[in-house]
Parts: sequence; structure tokens; C-alpha cells
Amino acid sequence: MDSWPKGIAAITLFVEDLAATRQFYVDVFGLPVHFEDEDSAVFAFGDTLLNLLRIEQASELIEPAAVAPREAGARFQFTLEVDDADAMCERLAERGVDLLNGPMDRPWGPRTASFVDPSGHIWEIAH
Repeated sequence: MDSWPKGIAAITLFVEDLAATRQFYVDVFGLPVHFEDEDSAVFAFGDTLLNLLRIEQASELIEPAAVAPREAGARFQFTLEVDDADAMCERLAERGVDLLNGPMDRPWGPRTASFVDPSGHIWEIAH
């Protein structure tokens, strides 16, 4: 029997402004675009593909579930492990990123900081 799950193959984020969000990921994460078409842009985060999908195309992907607008509030955050949260915050500032919070020491151990992409998705860095 195959083991399940084997890992997250892809995450799809629904975005209002594909061009701005795509450019943010190129500029901030320094990643090349893995694939793109008029409705999406895909980036490889290690073995996981991150698909930015125009929100107008999201309904057919998740029906009968509803697509929530950005204004509905945050329901998750992505965490990226870094060697030095303070140094990464400086690099993010150089790339024009405004921090949502941090860097700060958390009671459960790591030092973290968070920022938001143009579509409202929250990213945290931690060490």
C-alpha cells in the first residue's frame, strides 16, 4: 500500500491582481516563474508548487464551495524557515516589503516576522 500523504504537491492561491502578485513573488522571493498563462503563474517552493490563480477562475476549481473575498480576513499563514529572521527582515525591507509584525520572539520558541502579499496572503519567516 502506498503511503499517504506524500507531501503537498501544490497550493493554489486566489488573487485579484495576477500581474502585481506575480511580480511580488518574483521580487520578494527571487523565484523564477515555473509556468504561466493568462489566468495563473506558478512558482516552485522546493517540491511544492505555488499556483497564483486569478480569482475569477477559482469558482470552477472549488465549486460548490464559495470563493471568499480578501476582505473576509486571514484564515491561514505560510511559514518559511530562515537562518536569521532579523537579517531576512532587512532583506525584505530592501525589496520594499512592509512587515505586518515582528521580528519578535515567540513564547513557543522561534523568532518570527510576518508580511502580506498583494492579495492578502500572510507569509511568516521564522528561526
